Amino acid sequence: MPQTLKIDFVSDVACPWCAVGLASLETALRKLDGEVAVEMHFQPFELNPDMPPGGQDVTEHLTQKYGSTAEQQAVAREGIRKRGEEVGFSFRKEGRGRVYNTFDAHRLLHWAGLQGADVQRKLKMALLEAYHGQGRSMEDQAVLLDAVTQAGLDRAEGETVLKEGRYAQEVRATEQHFQSLGIRAVPSVIINDRHLIQGGQPPEMFEQALRQLAAQGE
Repeated sequence: MPQTLKIDFVSDVACPWCAVGLASLETALRKLDGEVAVEMHFQPFELNPDMPPGGQDVTEHLTQKYGSTAEQQAVAREGIRKRGEEVGFSFRKEGRGRVYNTFDAHRLLHWAGLQGADVQRKLKMALLEAYHGQGRSMEDQAVLLDAVTQAGLDRAEGETVLKEGRYAQEVRATEQHFQSLGIRAVPSVIINDRHLIQGGQPPEMFEQALRQLAAQGE
């Protein structure tokens, strides 16, 4: 029997490096199939919890937040796009897009997690594709519900979750928990509650780390 490792993948739908990191981790897990088993949970982190309705132009936002120029951002986006291609995630090329509040997406992911790790993973992938692959709004309930449907979840129930504000307290509590552990950047991959890997690491790094921890029974 393969060793089972618990993985908490702390991330935000709005984070491009989270898309790269997840695709990279998935690549490593395919290589480890039959050797290492994982129990993966997607945990919430908001890069921009105070983002107002309507979002903000991404170039404007990054300039205000980091002081980077449009040219510097274009170079960075191309680098991220190429890293995504290497692990099978396609970022859209056209347009600059907008940054949105992602709290509703996290509430849906919490709901999906209550129904099983597999459907939560499918919803996570659908949301990442909608935002980073198609440039769709993460505050548009129709977009979120399309992702719910794509993941094989009940659309009507997902709509109820959104409209009734369900799981808001649970998501806030989980965010605070991981912040209390010192998580300040994403993606953060926590293995068996004590081993931390941060950033959009290459598949080889994940593969080596997971194989080593499984062998050590850690």
